[in-house]
Amino acid sequence: PRRQSYQNEMEHDDRRGGIGCSVSRGAGATSLSGNGVGNGTDAAISDEPRRQSYQPAKRTIDHTATTVNLLKQRIFHPELSAYPVTLRADVDDTVDMLPPSACRANACSSVCTRFLHTSFSKDRSAVNAGCWTPDGRRMLTASAQGMFTLWATFSFSFEATQQAHEHALHSMVWSHSGRLLLSADAAGIVKYWETTLNNVKEVDAHPGSPIRAISFCPTDIKFCTCADDGTVRVWDTSRAACERLLPGTGLDTGDTGLRSHRWDVKCAEWHPSKAMVASGSKDQTVKLWDPKAPREVAALHLHKGSITQLRWHSSGRYLLSSSRDQTIKLFDLRAMRELIAFKAHKREVIALAWHPVHPELFVSGCQEGSIRFWSTNSQEPIGAAFGNGGFAAHAHESSVLALAWHPLGHLLASTSQDTTTKFWCRVRPGEPRKREREPTTSSDEQPLLEDQPQPRSRGGGGHGAFMSNALPSRPHHWQTAGVPSTQA
Repeated sequence: PRRQSYQNEMEHDDRRGGIGCSVSRGAGATSLSGNGVGNGTDAAISDEPRRQSYQPAKRTIDHTATTVNLLKQRIFHPELSAYPVTLRADVDDTVDMLPPSACRANACSSVCTRFLHTSFSKDRSAVNAGCWTPDGRRMLTASAQGMFTLWATFSFSFEATQQAHEHALHSMVWSHSGRLLLSADAAGIVKYWETTLNNVKEVDAHPGSPIRAISFCPTDIKFCTCADDGTVRVWDTSRAACERLLPGTGLDTGDTGLRSHRWDVKCAEWHPSKAMVASGSKDQTVKLWDPKAPREVAALHLHKGSITQLRWHSSGRYLLSSSRDQTIKLFDLRAMRELIAFKAHKREVIALAWHPVHPELFVSGCQEGSIRFWSTNSQEPIGAAFGNGGFAAHAHESSVLALAWHPLGHLLASTSQDTTTKFWCRVRPGEPRKREREPTTSSDEQPLLEDQPQPRSRGGGGHGAFMSNALPSRPHHWQTAGVPSTQA
């Protein structure tokens, strides 16, 4: 009807001698314009309404802003570098945030519990592995259908996908130089990839057995692999040839040949600076190997379940292990003893990752979909991530299969069996921390009767239930920069 009224108005102006006109009634109105010559036959008419399509704003994380703040502080305020970074618990102080490298004294400032974005797998399959590119500009994920998927770092948008393997991918790792990528699948095949994701070489490392982990040596000239056939092998990177198989002590050679463990080997990690390899198996043992001899150096009985993940500390003095017994343990290599045990997960722990900047901070993911942040100074978790903007019970709806920190340490990416890759960032100053939901009623409280009026909550019952369990107001962890992690 509005468009018809505008057309009637145009015909009325034509009958009056083509007087130039310009009609605009809002963003969705039809615009009429004439040049004022003749009887209006040269008038430009646009019958299509101008519709403004609604596009939700995408969350963008730009790390250059905090880096520029750090560079400015070094130039104009060099005396501040000797003091802990302190910000007020106010959202307006977000513009003054610094990168994690400027907050080394406070690991709590780099806990990435704020939900950012969810990226769904294009082939709708589980995302088994993920890693950042060496330059930190993209996130590379590997799915159970053998697909590579690239996601942008700033806007978390989809960039490209590629069929990398014919079978499910289980592991991939970049070399320390950042020039080579290795990927392994469920058929025991290892492929070499350039930085442009061009396949340059392929080797059948463990025929017919799924490869669970790959790890480079500090110089990138060797790498090790482990598989479900119970073996750990050392390979020459340039020749793509197997140099030796690490034999386990007391394992007799039979029809199956030499074995490193008595059962499937689930993880293997090369020492960050020494010629030493650590491997974990379903036989509940963690073994240390000398890849030059080769021989078994030690066998550690740390857990009461299958070993799921091993991660060396950046200093090379400690080894972090997770197991199906729902525990995480830190082992001191110099004293050859267990230092601390972390017990907060309710299901088996699958993924571990040390923070690239803070040596005492690491993150873990378990089978129930929860993500927890830990400090080696405390046995209790210092933070937890929750999906759906903080209103979900866990970070993922299914098992967390891999965790990867951004090289700068300000972002965390998690992959899961629920076909999603989620991105997390640091909490802004002034934002409240989230914690797990608690039961709204206890055994001592009487349930509400049907005839009693129930309290109304804004945004539905789930939202109100979560808000009722919010933490009480207290100083934000940016205010307590010099306080240990247990108090922050």
